[in-house]
Amino acid sequence: MPALWPELDVARDQPTFATLHLVSQMLGKLRIAHAPWVNHGWHATLRPRPDGLTIEPTEAGALNFTLMLDLCRHQVALQTSDGRSDAVPLRPATIAEFHAELIDMLDRHGLPSSFHGRPSEIADAVPFADDRTPRAYDTVSAERLRDALALIVPVFERFRAGFRGKASPVHLFWGAFDLAVTRFSGHTAPPHPGGIPGLPDRITREAYSHEVSSAGFWAGGVTPAEPIFYSYAYPEPPHFREGVIAPDAARFDGDLGEFVLPYAAVRAAADPAAMLGDFLEGTYALAADLGEWDRSALERLPVAP
Repeated sequence: MPALWPELDVARDQPTFATLHLVSQMLGKLRIAHAPWVNHGWHATLRPRPDGLTIEPTEAGALNFTLMLDLCRHQVALQTSDGRSDAVPLRPATIAEFHAELIDMLDRHGLPSSFHGRPSEIADAVPFADDRTPRAYDTVSAERLRDALALIVPVFERFRAGFRGKASPVHLFWGAFDLAVTRFSGHTAPPHPGGIPGLPDRITREAYSHEVSSAGFWAGGVTPAEPIFYSYAYPEPPHFREGVIAPDAARFDGDLGEFVLPYAAVRAAADPAAMLGDFLEGTYALAADLGEWDRSALERLPVAP
């Protein structure tokens, strides 16, 4: 019997997701400030774990450290390579308080604590240190997101495994707070037009330097929205948006410029993982065929298990 996927409700859960979105940005920006750049910004993303989301180990002199959004114990958890640990609790508070407490924790342990102080990909963003608006944090809402990610990540991983070409890890981009997995054709792409708030165009153009078919999950964040799965191609090949894909609940959203599939429709399916897998495979196939990718060279059956 398929696992029961948790219900995500924008009115109930979005305030907590907004808090997590902004806190995740601090962790990602710390990586940007203190880690070497990896292609497409992959070094700065958060990686899913059973208990939350974590940045990759970050160098700090003779040791390294990680920070995790721990959605079981509800804290930003610090772990160092010499065995030290510490935490900032996730709770109803202001972003300015989270910002100050995170920096104080890092400073106490002699770790790098400087990073760019204004959120990215958010129009008219208030600097973290100045954001004194009270923010919600409901532990049950956070656990719903954790449990949804635990079911989504294996589907994304199986999808990624069917590609022998260049493919991203399954990771969370904290700019928009979306979990993503991306396949690359191997061909260069025209320069991206940019224009994303709080994100330099040079970063966007490096991220989209090559043709991609990218899919993901967006539960909302600072922007209230019904949770969706999405898939898009860059550059968008001719007739992409007129394509017909399974399942019936999927559609092309002209405002977003991508195919979308409501999370609620997947949750209600008899086999949610199968429905999501069909969406991932169908939208990729449409992008690859219309974009004239060499699919025979790029695809493979997963080897194991």
